[in-house]
Amino acid sequence: MAWIQLFGALRLFAWACCCGYVIPWAMLNAASSRRLRSSTINPHPTMSTFDKLFAKGKAKVKEFTDSRPSHQQGQPGQGYPGQQPTQGYPPPGQPQYSGAQYPPQQYPPNQYQQGPPPGQQWGAPQQQWGQPPAQQQWGPPPPQQQSYGPPPVPQASKPQSPHPQAQGPPPVPQNRPGSAQPPPPQNIPPPQGERVYWKPSFDRATPVSHNFRHEIGDHGWGNNEKQMYTDNPANSFHHDNRLIVRGLVEGGSYTSARLTTNQTLQRPRGYLTATILAPVAEGIWPAYWLLPKDPFQWPNDGEVDIFESWNGDCVNHSCLHWGQYNGEDHDKHRVAETPLHDMPRQPHTFGFAWIEEDGIPNWRGRMIWYIDGRPVMKGNIPLGTRRMEEYRILINIAMGGNVCQGKLPKDGYYDMVVSDLKMCEEPQGGWHLFEQAWNSTPEGKTM
Repeated sequence: MAWIQLFGALRLFAWACCCGYVIPWAMLNAASSRRLRSSTINPHPTMSTFDKLFAKGKAKVKEFTDSRPSHQQGQPGQGYPGQQPTQGYPPPGQPQYSGAQYPPQQYPPNQYQQGPPPGQQWGAPQQQWGQPPAQQQWGPPPPQQQSYGPPPVPQASKPQSPHPQAQGPPPVPQNRPGSAQPPPPQNIPPPQGERVYWKPSFDRATPVSHNFRHEIGDHGWGNNEKQMYTDNPANSFHHDNRLIVRGLVEGGSYTSARLTTNQTLQRPRGYLTATILAPVAEGIWPAYWLLPKDPFQWPNDGEVDIFESWNGDCVNHSCLHWGQYNGEDHDKHRVAETPLHDMPRQPHTFGFAWIEEDGIPNWRGRMIWYIDGRPVMKGNIPLGTRRMEEYRILINIAMGGNVCQGKLPKDGYYDMVVSDLKMCEEPQGGWHLFEQAWNSTPEGKTM
């Protein structure tokens, strides 16, 4: 037993030395002498002395360890970035918040706060009421992610003393980003396209002469044509809200109608359109075109052909004419040919847009021809021609002559059916589509 006690004392001495503390030799020698002088040891006094010595050793060890800074508990030690312990909230030096106040960054009732004010730090521990971590911040969901409402408030972390005006978590603000529809735009512009400023009536009760002037004559019209233009109702009339121009061939007699509108284009810019079912046959030349009002010089003052086809070729010839037919002016006649294979049975819509652009030296403006809404030809308004406001619409059926290469139609009648004739403020889609079409539409080729 004595050897065991001596071994324990030596082990205690070694432990104390490792901690930087040396037990006085006198105390250890006295304790060892008392244990060796007695062969019969009373365990109670001896254990009491050892306990006192052990208690003193523990006290010295505690005093020594408490004096070492690296062994202090509860204080964040300096480390590398990202290795610091979690910072308590609020950090040292910042005021504490009582339970009667909302914690920092918390939404007070009926108020929405976009984010932490400058200089404020997040960092409330999860066990304490405060602003949720940044990755759980309530706000609009990221793209392609569905939102099911704000995150639930942890039940174990509610403040013990809630705000006197709220008995639960703050209400979700109704004006959070993304929750409200934007206000309707003010001063909405009217829909772009058309805005009709002239449209004749083709009602049967309305005489053709109400909107058109009949041109009369059989003098060949500059092309050795065979027809006689008349104002006879058999050659021009209204039916089923359509205008009918009829060419009649009877035993060598050729009669037809040539109609010129009383209305001019009247605008420095605009859009003209009509839907036409054309006659298709040899010797027949239907046309829908523009000439300046009288008096004018042809072709110096200009001519615009929106639709014309001859000899049943099922091709539309969009044309622009000015100048004279001579070598010097050979480039002053432009044409674009558009095949329309279903012309005998299918009506088509032919449009023409113009815009006079004043104030630019050596420049007049621009024009675009359309078929069924598709631009097919563009051209500059030629210098020296009449202003577009002064042009009138012509609708007629010619027969034979130079253009038809001397071919004549057979006996019968040939109807040109016109509907939805109108003048508009702008083309379909507006002038911005006109600008787009201008960049992609080809010019007519030289005749």
